[in-house]
Amino acid sequence: MSETKTDFLHQPAVRAVLPFVNGGISGMVATTIVQPIDMVKVRIQLAGEGTAGGPKPTALGVTRQIITSGKFLDLYTGLSAGLLRQAIYTTARLGFFEKFMIAINERAKVNGTTVGFAERAAAGLGAGGIAAFIGNPCDLALIRMQSDGLKPPAERANYKNVIDALVRISKSEGVTALWAGCFPTVVRAMALNFGQLAFFSEAKAQFEARTNWSLKTRTLAASAVAGFFASFFSLPFDFVKTRLQKQTKGPQGQLQYTGMFDCFRKVAKQEGLGRFYRGFGTYYVRIAPHAMITLLVLDYLGFLTK
Repeated sequence: MSETKTDFLHQPAVRAVLPFVNGGISGMVATTIVQPIDMVKVRIQLAGEGTAGGPKPTALGVTRQIITSGKFLDLYTGLSAGLLRQAIYTTARLGFFEKFMIAINERAKVNGTTVGFAERAAAGLGAGGIAAFIGNPCDLALIRMQSDGLKPPAERANYKNVIDALVRISKSEGVTALWAGCFPTVVRAMALNFGQLAFFSEAKAQFEARTNWSLKTRTLAASAVAGFFASFFSLPFDFVKTRLQKQTKGPQGQLQYTGMFDCFRKVAKQEGLGRFYRGFGTYYVRIAPHAMITLLVLDYLGFLTK
């Protein structure tokens, strides 16, 4: 008979919050590493806004432009917002996903059934949607900070950090402005989590059943698969989210886009459908490593705290 563990890590209250803590730490580690790629991705998405032709920036070109016009550390603009976003968003999405999967696995065990892809997908969609709504203000602050450098010097907000951005946006535009772009943010998160968590869980199960690979190899391969599907399903919504969160009211109080569907319609008409997938390579290079690092760190933390 196995001995019941009674140390700090195995206290009921600690076990209840560990999935959330491990998820947040994993996301923050990954964000610190891939933040420069995220900065480049945002600049690519905002290039040529409102025109069918316009500039077609490359990741290398944007990176060179940022470095030559300022300094290398400009690639880390908005890192404080990215870290706070991960502390809230990833903590919630990975924590809720694990909680949902525990409940699903327990129900399957009671019913004598196996957990299928549909259950994993539902858990990923639900966890992503809830977390995205909670973390939207940080997401908006991140986009504002990253896009600020595109404005003429006299029009830049020059936010000091994420707290400064959140306070100033709230004062000038109202607290509800912090949830601008919330709808596409939630849909993007649901699409991303559907691709990332559901396919990661499914791929791990398939690799375990069909290969003799080691656990580390299966985890790496599954996270790469998850990164591709997460990128494919979520990029159009990420593109619209970026456009909506970047916009501010004009002199007459008007906005360029009134919402997600209006943004989809105008971009498709003015810039072409292909614009939604511009920068897919950069986005995948941002999403896949982030997914791989997050999931690997999460697995490692889970091993350390089991």
